Amino acid sequence: MSQPTYAPQQPQQKRNWFARHKVLTGLGAVVVVIAIASAAGGGDGTEPTAKGKQEQPAKQAGGKQEGKQEKKKAAAISGDGDFEVGKDIQPGLYRTSGNDDGMCYWERAKDSSGEMDSLLANDNVTGTSYVTVKASDKVFKSSDCKDWEAVDEKAKGSPKSEMKGDGGMFKVGADIAPGTYKSTGNDDMCYWERSKDASHSTDAIIANENAKGAAIVKIAPGDAYFKTTGCKDWTKTG
Repeated sequence: MSQPTYAPQQPQQKRNWFARHKVLTGLGAVVVVIAIASAAGGGDGTEPTAKGKQEQPAKQAGGKQEGKQEKKKAAAISGDGDFEVGKDIQPGLYRTSGNDDGMCYWERAKDSSGEMDSLLANDNVTGTSYVTVKASDKVFKSSDCKDWEAVDEKAKGSPKSEMKGDGGMFKVGADIAPGTYKSTGNDDMCYWERSKDASHSTDAIIANENAKGAAIVKIAPGDAYFKTTGCKDWTKTG
C-alpha cells in the first residue's frame, strides 16, 4: 500500500489558474512532494438542511388548494459567493458534479478575513467533488462550480466497477464498489488518492500516489472516497 505523501504541486498546464487562488490543500493535482500548510477544521457535521423551493399543490375550483404541501427539497448551494455556515448553509456533506472545465474552486474557512491563516481546506475540481462543511467552519466559498446538492452520508447507491480517470471524487459503496482497480497508459499527470472522509485535510488521506504507465490500487471497503485526477479510466479487476 502506498504511504500518504502530501501536497502535490500543481500541473504546469494549470498553474496560471491555480495562481489566482490560495494554495490547494485538497491535493487536486499531481506531484506529491511538498508538505501542505493548511490545517484541518474541527467539529462534526450534521445532515444538511437548507432553503428549497416548494412546489405548490393543485388548486380546486374557487381558488382552494387541496392536499398537503410537499416537503422542501434539500437545497443546493447555487451560484458563486461566500456562504456563512449556520445561516446561509447548514453543516453537512455536499456534492458538485459536471465540472468539466476544471475552473471550479471551493474553500472552507474559519473566518471571513480572507487571509491565509483562515483557510481550512480548498480544492480545484474537475468532474465531481464532495466536501464536508463542519459546524465549526465559518465560511464556505464557491467559484465557477456547478450547484452543490446536500447529500445523506449514509445513502447507498448502485456502485459501479469502472470510473473516469479525470472524474474527481467517488464515494465508495455508493458511486464505486470497493476492490482492485487498474488504469493504464498514464503520463506523469495522473494522481489518485484514497481518503477516509471528505474534509480534505491531510489527516483524511489514507494513501495517494502519482502514477505513470500502469497504476493499480486496492480500494478497501472501509475507504470513504477515491479521488482521481488526470488519469486514464479505471476498471475493476478484482
